[in-house]
Amino acid sequence: MQANTKQKAIIPFWRDERILNYLGQVVFILGLVFVGWLIFQNMRDGLARQGIVLSYSFLSGISGFDISETLLEYSRTSSYWQAYQVGLLNTLSVSIVGVIASTIFGVILGVARLSTNFLINRLAAFYLELIRNLSLLVFLIFWYLGVFLKLPRVRDAVIWPGDIFLTNRGVGIPWGLPTDSYPTFRLILIGGIILAFIVFFALRAYGNRTGRAPFTTLWTVLTFIIIATIGWFVLPEKPLMFDSPVIAGLNISGGKVLSPEFMALTSGLVLYTSAFIGEVVRSGILSVSKGQVEASHALGLNSFQTLRLIVFPQALRVIIPPLTSQYLNLIKNSSLAIAVGYPDVFYISNTIQNQTGRAVEMISMVMLTYLIFSLITSVFMNWYNQRIKLVER
Repeated sequence: MQANTKQKAIIPFWRDERILNYLGQVVFILGLVFVGWLIFQNMRDGLARQGIVLSYSFLSGISGFDISETLLEYSRTSSYWQAYQVGLLNTLSVSIVGVIASTIFGVILGVARLSTNFLINRLAAFYLELIRNLSLLVFLIFWYLGVFLKLPRVRDAVIWPGDIFLTNRGVGIPWGLPTDSYPTFRLILIGGIILAFIVFFALRAYGNRTGRAPFTTLWTVLTFIIIATIGWFVLPEKPLMFDSPVIAGLNISGGKVLSPEFMALTSGLVLYTSAFIGEVVRSGILSVSKGQVEASHALGLNSFQTLRLIVFPQALRVIIPPLTSQYLNLIKNSSLAIAVGYPDVFYISNTIQNQTGRAVEMISMVMLTYLIFSLITSVFMNWYNQRIKLVER
């Protein structure tokens, strides 16, 4: 009987579902590799017939063109690769600012959309429906041509409190210039970040052990602020010397001037994406059972505590997946910077392509850049989604 049982348990590999599943995946991957190889060979042969050899050595050549906004040292004598790096950092800066600002504004819109106040609810609903039905390209051009280029001239600048200058040449804001103490202060900030992480994990472990909510985020932020404040006042010289913008002839001197192109691109992306994030947040909040809210009120929690401690932690599992898609859309939509003349990675790659004729190489670099940005965002959001998902016991 035992021999017959063992004989029945042996399944031929061509009938084993596990082996067939693995084999199917291997065949699929090999098929993709083969198709990709055929496309690459066809492209290389086509370029060879035109006397073009696929190569990236041209990136070491002198660019010979100026870039209006740079976060790195750059001049006309810099290489094409340095010019591409400038565009990459410009894209990264717009994406980071856009993701942070659109998240904050989107959460506010989503909560306002569910407000019991009639005026706030209707205004939020009107904004969400209006913005989500507009074309992003038209929206960006409106902010550029209809708003920021229509601001007053420099000599007639609108000055807001805090030395903020609004002009058609850009928005001037106070900016910090590093002093000799700044490198030491930067080390203090790094130490503050490390200590804040220690406090965060310690408080979270305490909360998991005792079942109490010890305001983990609040104490983490306060730890960093306290360390930074102590470092600021302990050092013999202030790490940053704040420089305010002033009108100098037809331009703004001092401080930091945010160009109309940057402001139009960032404002358009933030206001457009935040409308979609607002709907994502609203749907996530509605996914939480109404009984949860009623139970929290019965326990004496106010509306803000209910939202922070009960509703949002449960809504995040619904919010995070579509929120990831909105972040990816914002990063990829930043390529529309070319419509307003902002020198992002796509804008600069087009300039390099026009000068060198290396269309295939530049397009492949741009595709790889956006692919890397998107993969990093997806990996981080998927990791966070795994951390906050509900665990059934």
